[in-house]
Amino acid sequence: MKDYKALQNGSDIRGVALLTEGGKPVNLTDEAVSDLARGFVAWLSEKTGKPAGRLGIAVGMDSRISGPHIKKVLCEAMGKAGASVLDCGMATTPAMFMATVNEEIEPEGSVMITASHLPYERNGLKFFTRDGGLDKADISKIISLAEAMEPFADPARPDIFTNYLMEYYSWHLRSVICDALGASEADKPLAGLHVVVDAGNGAGGFYTTHVLEALGADCSGSQFLDPDGMFPNHQPNPENPQAMESICEAVKAAKADLGIIFDTDVDRSSAVDEQGREIARNRIVALAAILASEGHPGTTVVTDSITSTQLGRFLTQDLGLKHLRFKRGYKNVINKGLELNAAGTDCQLAIETSGHAAMKENYFLDDGAYLATRIVIKAAQLKKQGKAISSLLEGLQDPTEAKEFRFRIEAPDFAEYAQGVLDRVEAAVKNGELPGASLELPNYEGVRINFDKDHGAGWLLIRKSLHDPVMPMNVESDEEGGVQKIFTQIQTILNEFGKLAL
Repeated sequence: MKDYKALQNGSDIRGVALLTEGGKPVNLTDEAVSDLARGFVAWLSEKTGKPAGRLGIAVGMDSRISGPHIKKVLCEAMGKAGASVLDCGMATTPAMFMATVNEEIEPEGSVMITASHLPYERNGLKFFTRDGGLDKADISKIISLAEAMEPFADPARPDIFTNYLMEYYSWHLRSVICDALGASEADKPLAGLHVVVDAGNGAGGFYTTHVLEALGADCSGSQFLDPDGMFPNHQPNPENPQAMESICEAVKAAKADLGIIFDTDVDRSSAVDEQGREIARNRIVALAAILASEGHPGTTVVTDSITSTQLGRFLTQDLGLKHLRFKRGYKNVINKGLELNAAGTDCQLAIETSGHAAMKENYFLDDGAYLATRIVIKAAQLKKQGKAISSLLEGLQDPTEAKEFRFRIEAPDFAEYAQGVLDRVEAAVKNGELPGASLELPNYEGVRINFDKDHGAGWLLIRKSLHDPVMPMNVESDEEGGVQKIFTQIQTILNEFGKLAL
């Protein structure tokens, strides 16, 4: 019996693609990839009402070393299932969605081979239709179809066509910049702007040469632009401290106006200001909100659950926007944004502190290159006014202290155990067992607690992990020593749970 359920990671497929010394066994096998490819064809045929022979599916990959082989297996399986396959080669996740709305090719679906920022031995699949990325329930259905697949009866090799999607996608981003700046490509509208790009040896190096430099920008000092699936320099992840430190130092060394850093498949990005200070986590949310709200005063911004109190004040008081602090998970915030708009509430931005930013004007697609493009446009406009990108965030305060704790759950039914912890923590606040504490309401994930100025001057959020036997707890404080003060109080409750360990 085939069982591919362990490969599901929310709305994606992720698994071990390469055997490493001391590593986990390979579960993203050729058979699994082939069956999942055929499962997607069957699912897409049912969704569109078209037979497999009338389906077009585009396929791309990031720089992972297992990518070319997985792409070959995937393309051949979908082709043998009857679909017309477009091999887009090295690509980005957002570009693979954009393929489905490209007027020249318009495939019914697309697949991106990526495992985001995970280690080199991992890989995975992301699926798209013209409606956007698939949801968790869609992936479960594809897995069910894949598990029922029988071996191919026809060994014939299918026709697979090459498509140069990234050339179109680069032109699209250049057009966005030119339109916003009222210029043509020949005008070189980014001349005089110095931008340092860090692609982390992922798929984002194209942005430097095919977008920024093509429009006249100075990109000297940019680093790790060449695709290298071993990721030899740093983790390709804007949330990684070493990665952010590296791009910050590069911006300072180049005396650049701006820095941009991408994750492996370019669905996430963060920035660095002209002083070499990172614009990440709460600050990338704030900057994206400024950009998304232009022309949309009072719009709602949906964020994940770990955004700071200071960010909430900045969005609502300084920018005059509405802020809905929702759940972790980029699909959660995107789907909430779509839901709000469908119900008549204007929502221009859904964003995670991880750098997943989806704008209504861009299909609500979490596109790191599009966010970078909007930031570059604003930096170019500000430079003409004698200002820098940092001027936009002068009103945003940072917490004095911030720390994330990750508790392991050493119980077989970890989800049920975690719920018991959350119920107990909430009861402790309601019963007055934690002095100076009050529940944050409304709250959509875990338990969020505010502590007054005499008991830590901050807040904590404890929640279930989306997929793992872990309970993350984020703590922030506006005073030195406040995080420890808050942790000491909550620890008295958490110590009651013997299968919860740091």
